[in-house]
Amino acid sequence: MGTIDKAWWKETVIYQVYIRSFKDSNGDGIGDLPGLISKLDYIQSLGVGLVWLNPIYQSPNDDNGYDISNYEAVLPTFGTIADFNTLLTGLHDRGIKLIMDLVVNHTSDEHMWFVESRKSRDNPYRDYYHWWPAEKGKPPHRHSFFDPGADAWQYDTATDAYYLHYFSKKQPDLNWENPKVRQEIYQMMRFWLDKGIDGFRLDAISYIAKDTNWPEVSEEALKSRYHNDWSYFFSKGPRLHEYLHEMNREVLSHYKDVVTIAETPGVEIHEALPFVHIDRQELSMLYHFEGMRIGYLHGFFKRPDPEGYSLPLFKGLYTDWNDIFAQEGWGTIYLGNHDQPRMLSRWGNDAPEFRNAASKLLMTFLLTMRATPIFYNGDELGMANIKFDNIRHYRDIETLSMYQYLQSQQGDLDQFIRDQQFGARDNSRTPFQWDATPNAGFTTGEPWITINADHVFVNEEAQDADGNSPLNYFRRLTQLRKEHPVLVYGDYKLYDKDHEQVYCYTRTDDISSIVVVLNFSNELVHYPLPEGIVLKQAEPLMNNETSLQLEDNTVVLLPWQALLFAVG
Repeated sequence: MGTIDKAWWKETVIYQVYIRSFKDSNGDGIGDLPGLISKLDYIQSLGVGLVWLNPIYQSPNDDNGYDISNYEAVLPTFGTIADFNTLLTGLHDRGIKLIMDLVVNHTSDEHMWFVESRKSRDNPYRDYYHWWPAEKGKPPHRHSFFDPGADAWQYDTATDAYYLHYFSKKQPDLNWENPKVRQEIYQMMRFWLDKGIDGFRLDAISYIAKDTNWPEVSEEALKSRYHNDWSYFFSKGPRLHEYLHEMNREVLSHYKDVVTIAETPGVEIHEALPFVHIDRQELSMLYHFEGMRIGYLHGFFKRPDPEGYSLPLFKGLYTDWNDIFAQEGWGTIYLGNHDQPRMLSRWGNDAPEFRNAASKLLMTFLLTMRATPIFYNGDELGMANIKFDNIRHYRDIETLSMYQYLQSQQGDLDQFIRDQQFGARDNSRTPFQWDATPNAGFTTGEPWITINADHVFVNEEAQDADGNSPLNYFRRLTQLRKEHPVLVYGDYKLYDKDHEQVYCYTRTDDISSIVVVLNFSNELVHYPLPEGIVLKQAEPLMNNETSLQLEDNTVVLLPWQALLFAVG
């Protein structure tokens, strides 16, 4: 451990707050900053050290805040700059740091830059975005993730030209090739860092660099409406690392102890290290999307494999990502966030007889791997997918635009709704479940999206009073990670890589060793501990169940049982 570069952001646990659904203070049905401020003691009780706050900037909310119309103003629905200052002070007073979600691949079409840009071809802001004059013909196809027609070029009559939008047509892509754009972004970053925030989560940052020769793409890529080939295409911009290094040089390097987390869709494992290698002076950590593709059928939009996901594949992927950062750089690990369904429903089992054990097992995995864990609000309670059965309940642009696309293609809409019950982003965006009252303690008004009916028995108030609840298990886990640095910096070693039910690994340093045994199944499993692993004592460091069956170095694992032992 003496040779490892230590840092506070490697040792912390990140807690993501989706502000719109966390806590409403004024009865308008939308979470806000004062509501979040009222729950800071709760966040402190979790043992986390860093809050990632989803966007609070001025926005028309075409994509729930990821379409920003003013980077230096707070959306009035969420509160004021004064509220933000109170939040930041409150977190820092409790020893918790804050990172802002920063969206700089695109803005809202209502941002002043774009309003000006579309006025005329010679407007000073014209080159803040990517435009293609119509007299050149239709531009080479680019895919839009949120456009019902999947076309990322939107025709604009005002100047007889097309503008680029990788996401919604209300989210035009910024032209990072223009140095004025980059300087505007850097100045905006300084605005927030000067307020005292501790860094940024950089949304879709791997997309910012475009090949402005606009080469034609393959026929195969053109057919990839349903899967992720376009992410790989978009993430290969020729000047990406140049821009990230410039951002570090111009902004990040001037602030002490700030952290950056890069969302890098399309970045493959062999491409990851340059983003975070200390010698490159770019970013601190990244998170990948490879794990999130497991368990979906290829060629369909978020259609779950009826066989579920392969645990050996899951183990192999997370082991490979560990190995990339084993000597240099650092990674993150997550199983759920605002762009994913609830981790319990996606990776565990939300059936009543399994949900508590499964949610605890997933927590155990996240908090014992060699990476900084990112934990999404509500997952500490074992919140589950709401599984809407009708399109009218959905609010997310991703689901709604794909539904429109399938309608236009006479697709199977009933199958799509069944798929969305498993994979839709709105599954994770339902309000935080504070108590068993009709609106779950989230709001006194009409919530912006339906509250999960299971809040009557899955809620913070009940779990806080139950020593055996997922919530209190999570609190014990975060404390255990603080007490055992081996769980942060220790080497990781996988055992029984082909076992279909059990994920077993050790974390080892010069001082201690811990073995983690996780039963990712609904069955009772007799699991002989791997050869060479000798337990210091039969009493586990952590056990997500109230019983333990261990005899002759074989443990009888209950469904979804998670165990940690000290190894001698």
